[in-house]
Amino acid sequence: MGGDTGRDVGRDTGRLSREREYEYAFLVLAAVFVASLVVCNLIVQKFFLWRPFGVREFFYLSAGILPYPLTFLVTDILSECYGRRRANQVVMAGLVASVFVVLVVWVSDRIPSIGGVDVDSGVAIEGTDFDAMFHQVFGKTGRAVGASMIAYLAAQLVDIQVFHFWRRLTGGKHLWLRNNASTVFSQLLDTSLVVSLLFVGTEMAPRIPQMILAGWAFKAGAALIDTPFFYLAVAWWKKRYPEQVAAHDDLVVVESGVAG
Repeated sequence: MGGDTGRDVGRDTGRLSREREYEYAFLVLAAVFVASLVVCNLIVQKFFLWRPFGVREFFYLSAGILPYPLTFLVTDILSECYGRRRANQVVMAGLVASVFVVLVVWVSDRIPSIGGVDVDSGVAIEGTDFDAMFHQVFGKTGRAVGASMIAYLAAQLVDIQVFHFWRRLTGGKHLWLRNNASTVFSQLLDTSLVVSLLFVGTEMAPRIPQMILAGWAFKAGAALIDTPFFYLAVAWWKKRYPEQVAAHDDLVVVESGVAG
């Protein structure tokens, strides 16, 4: 009798420990998501040329596009292993974090600078307009960040909805299909929105279709490349936290609700 009680206590303790670890893993994913999103907005003004497969025509891409595909990988992992509600929570947290960063940068841009100091020597740097330098780097991101936030919110929420649509349609099978179908579609929406909002009415307007194609091709390619990593992550989560993942399975929840 006492031995059974001891085993039950040990089992409950292990379950609680695994539950805490599962929630900690959620926080790590959320942190990666928010950090990737925030840095996208900080480096959005730098552009580079992309020549896929050696094509002669070049494409302009913002450096902000580099970490952005990672956000879709994270939301797909969250959707699969934590459910739609938790994934939506992280998307909204990312929006709040981005708005907060924009406000801090905006206030900082309006605080007069007293000059700069060389970090290594501690000597004041003369003859440089640090206010103009700071504004050049951070002060012109208003329209870009506004456009990216509108596109981000629409695309991420659509990504989660489409992911779960395919998950229900296939009965939880074909992991690769819902991962790529949701990401490729939502990133087309994201790219179309952000490029249109940024460049309609500007001298770059004639290149909007080309920029949408280039940005979407880059993101879609990244989505295909990250598929093996998505499989590995989901397999690890389900092996490490089988009870927790099952408890957050939207298919099981829906079926239980219907059965009840």
